[in-house]
Amino acid sequence: MRSGPRVTVAVLAGVLAPLFLALALIPFRTSVTHTNAALLLVVAVVAVAALGSRLAGAVAALSAAAWFDFFHTEPYQSFHIQDRADIETAALLLAVGLIVSQLAARARTLERVAVTDASHLERLHGTTRMAGFSNSADDVVHRVRQELIEVLELRACRFEYGALIGRPPRLDPDGSVYVPGWIWDVDRQGWPDGEIELRATAHGHYQGRFMMTPEPGAAPPPPEARLVAVDLAAQAAAALDLPAPERS
Repeated sequence: MRSGPRVTVAVLAGVLAPLFLALALIPFRTSVTHTNAALLLVVAVVAVAALGSRLAGAVAALSAAAWFDFFHTEPYQSFHIQDRADIETAALLLAVGLIVSQLAARARTLERVAVTDASHLERLHGTTRMAGFSNSADDVVHRVRQELIEVLELRACRFEYGALIGRPPRLDPDGSVYVPGWIWDVDRQGWPDGEIELRATAHGHYQGRFMMTPEPGAAPPPPEARLVAVDLAAQAAAALDLPAPERS
């Protein structure tokens, strides 16, 4: 839902940016070659793709080819093209626009993945460093609880010490979600209803569990984030498993 307006704006930009550029080039179409005009329209496609999405980039490529045809090939103000060279230029504009829009979207995706991975590593490193220097296991549990809320985008999270009670849905060590009596596909079905437990276990010793409450209707986090959550819970379990004199 939050990404809906952004996607809509990007698609509108994909339609309008090539149109406005094509209109701006009309006074110069006798001095600017068709090839140069097409190259300038490709720049608009790249800008939309870099700031928007794959869909917006594809729309921009189609828009650029259409308005190049309409305003910059004879007969003007018509989608009919007489000259074979203009047909080839329009086809290349469309093809190049589609290719560069996909490449720009791919580069943006890789950048986002790199930033996310760095954030996950920082969370794990910070929690490990705190566990190594803190004399209070409860402080580590509190830190992990806050990190889980952020990395999984939860509404709430609490920690239960002691024995297991009930059979709530469970986030397993492999990042999958287990629901008693169901084969649950969290990536397709989203989070199950109610609280979800994440057990804190270290060296085969069960220390407790984090009871996580997702935001209603929220999309599930990617597998990488769920695995980071499992590692964070293990950090809390390791802190609880270590005797107080040894920690000192």
